[in-house]
Amino acid sequence: MEFYPSIEKSSIQEIKQFQEKKLRELLIYLESNSPFYQKLFRESNLKLQEIRTLEDLQKIPTTTKNDLQQYNHDFFCIPPERIVDYSTTSGTLGDPVTFGLSDHDLERLAYNEAISFACAGIRKGDVVQMITTIDKRFMAGLAYFLGLRKMGASVVRMGPGIPELQWDSIFRYKPKYLITVPSFLLKMIDYAEKHGLDYKSSSVYGAVCIGESIKNQDFSDNILSQKIKEKWNIKLFSTYASTEMSTAFTECEFQIGGHHHPELIITEILDDNENPVEEGESGELTITTLGVEAIPLLRFKTGDIVKAHSEPCRCGRKTMRLGPVIGRKQQMIKYKGTTLYPPAMNDILNDFNNILCYQIVIQSNEIGLDEIIIKLSTDEDHGNFVNEVRDHFRAKLRVSPKIELVDFEVLSKTVFNPNNRKPVTFIDLR
Repeated sequence: MEFYPSIEKSSIQEIKQFQEKKLRELLIYLESNSPFYQKLFRESNLKLQEIRTLEDLQKIPTTTKNDLQQYNHDFFCIPPERIVDYSTTSGTLGDPVTFGLSDHDLERLAYNEAISFACAGIRKGDVVQMITTIDKRFMAGLAYFLGLRKMGASVVRMGPGIPELQWDSIFRYKPKYLITVPSFLLKMIDYAEKHGLDYKSSSVYGAVCIGESIKNQDFSDNILSQKIKEKWNIKLFSTYASTEMSTAFTECEFQIGGHHHPELIITEILDDNENPVEEGESGELTITTLGVEAIPLLRFKTGDIVKAHSEPCRCGRKTMRLGPVIGRKQQMIKYKGTTLYPPAMNDILNDFNNILCYQIVIQSNEIGLDEIIIKLSTDEDHGNFVNEVRDHFRAKLRVSPKIELVDFEVLSKTVFNPNNRKPVTFIDLR
C-alpha cells in the first residue's frame, strides 16, 4: 500500500487530467445508481457527455446540506444489505444526516486516514493515543482507528476526557502522537501541573488536532496553539474533514495548510453566486467525492468558508492546500455593521487564562438583528473582569457583546455535554 501517492507530486495538469477521468466515472455511476442525482440530472436537462473537464462542473447544480436532510434516503446508491456501518453527521448546522458505508467505503476511509497521518509524519510502529470517541455513530473516530491500523501504527483507544487516565496511559504505553481536540490539551497540562506530573519529559512528540482551529490565516499559531506550546513544546498538526467528505486535509511537516488528496476528492471554492473565487480569495468549500460507493456527493456545498493555497509545498506535493476554516457560512454574524464568524471570537476568549469555560450564543433581538451573548465562567473578580473582556472585544473586533457570568458547574454541563462529540462553544438560536 502506497501511503505517499505519486499523484500528489505530479504536475498540476496531470492532476487535473486524472481528476477529470475520475469525474466522468463518477457521473456514470450516479446516473446508474443515485435516485437523487438521477432526478437532478433529469430536471436540469443535463447531458453528462458534455461534462468533460473540471470547468464543466459549473453546469451542474450544487447540492446542499438541506438536500441531504430532506432526501437522505435518495442519496443511497447501494441496497441496505451492503451497508456495513452507519454513521451520522455531528449536526452542527441542524439535524444529523445518516451516512452508510460499504465495505469498500471503509477501505477507502482507512486509506484516506493512512495517507493523511503519513502526511503529518506518523509512521509504521508509532504508538498513537486516540483521545476521541469511536462510538456514537462518529465516523471520524472509526476512520482514525482504521487508518492507523492500515499503516501499521499501534493504537491506544482512550476516548475523550479524564486527564488522569490519559496521563496514566501516556506513561504506561508511551505514545508518540495524540489525536485530540486541542483545547483538551490545556486541561491535561493543568492536571499534570497540579499533580506534579513530569509531562514535559513524556514520550509525546506531537498531536493531530481535530475540531478546533490552531492556526491563523497566515499559518502562524493562533492563541490556543500558543497557549499549549508555551507550556508543552510538542508539534501540533491541523486536520480538516467532515462525514460528508469521507476525506481529510492534513498538514505536513511544513504546516502551511491541509494537503488535498486528488484521488479522493475534487474541490471548488465558490463565491456567493456559486462562481469560482479569484486566486487567494476565500469562499465556500464545495466538494465532489471520488471512489465512494454508498453515498457519493457531487458539488456538495460544505458551508465552510476557506482559502485555497496553490503554490508547491516544500514537502514535494504539488496539490492544493486548504487554510484554516474562517467560519461556517450559516454561522456568519452581522453585528452592528461588522461581519463576524465564531472562530474570531474563540481566539479572543482563548486569550484569557482565567476563563474556565465559555459559550457564544447568537440570537435575534426584537427587531430582527443579530445579538451576541457571551456566557463564561471565571475565578476572577467579576466586575473588572467583564469590562476587561468587553474591552478586548472592542479592540480586536470593534464590537461589544453582552457578557453573562455563569457558575462553572452549570455552564460546563452545557459546554461539555457527554451526549456531544465536541465541546459546544457556539449556539445559534436565530
